[in-house]
Amino acid sequence: MNNVDTVLVALLRGDSRMSLTDMSRMTKIPVSTIYEKLKHYRKGLIRKHTSLVDFAQLGFHIRARVLLKAKKTELQKLREHLFAHPSLNELYKVNNGYDFMADFIFQTMKELEDYLDMLEEKYGVEKEQVFYMVDELKREEFLSKAGVLLLGKRK
Repeated sequence: MNNVDTVLVALLRGDSRMSLTDMSRMTKIPVSTIYEKLKHYRKGLIRKHTSLVDFAQLGFHIRARVLLKAKKTELQKLREHLFAHPSLNELYKVNNGYDFMADFIFQTMKELEDYLDMLEEKYGVEKEQVFYMVDELKREEFLSKAGVLLLGKRK
């Protein structure tokens, strides 16, 4: 990504509803160039558009990041199960003694605990470490304010 790409992505992350005309005014980049870049971004850089949701207001009060280590013979089966589970928000392959880091959202702590017990029984989870999200301090900020900073460096 070059400087122009970084500025445009930062503007989109800060306000994805900003018009191309407003972007052009702020950056001095022609609207046609911005349009072509956005078209290009949709082919790989921008994977999907989404909304940031306060799940607690929808009745989902338990959010936890869980590190999971499974038996090697069960890894693929566990991965497929996790991908299909409706309470899974994010899933990462990790290292340092664990296989996956999963972000789960449940209505109650008991639901999460029962689910983790089931993973041990059915999917060979040998080790888990649970981190409950207590309070959201900052979310989805990377490159959302950088556009303003980078605009000052553009000549």
